[in-house]
Amino acid sequence: MIDTIVFDMGQVLIRWTGALLLEQYGLSEEDHALLLRELFGDVEWPMLDHGTISFEAAAEAVCRRVPEHLHGIVRELVTGWWQQPMRPIPGMADLVRELKDNGYGIYLLSNANLALRSYFPRIPGSECFDGLMVSAEEKLVKPNPDIFRALLERFGLEAERCFFVDDSPSNVEGAMGVGLNGCVFKGSVSELRRKLRAAGVRCAE
Repeated sequence: MIDTIVFDMGQVLIRWTGALLLEQYGLSEEDHALLLRELFGDVEWPMLDHGTISFEAAAEAVCRRVPEHLHGIVRELVTGWWQQPMRPIPGMADLVRELKDNGYGIYLLSNANLALRSYFPRIPGSECFDGLMVSAEEKLVKPNPDIFRALLERFGLEAERCFFVDDSPSNVEGAMGVGLNGCVFKGSVSELRRKLRAAGVRCAE
């Protein structure tokens, strides 16, 4: 019987893509494409999630690959993209709160940098979470099976009683590989509700 729901954050609780973060800057198509490639598409961003590079070192590395007029944007996003308004996935906070009210344990497992704990309270529904596991703190990233094992051990959870929700198929596969139940979130909360109910989780349609 499922008694615990584990959520990813980006593209599950909030909308998060490099393109969304760049929207506010009014960039040319060329600069927009360049930053997607050099800021979000190179090694520094996943290294921040892995906890193997500092914010300052990551920003400097990217700045060396882009024109000077983009340096301010790079530094602003690397060291504080979370200062932008959060963009909650509609209906997700209601689902999280309903699951909490129904007695389920609620946890977060996110590939994210070391700042997550400072901004997570701004996400609607965050008050319901019983524990957070952040990849940068663990020096492990999904879908490495060790991060799922660490989650289970840290919070005393039983894999077969957990249901994991992530937008990445490979992450869900990784969770299933260590015994968790789970599904890929494809943007529809109503579809997620159906999948949860099919797994025996109590939630409304």
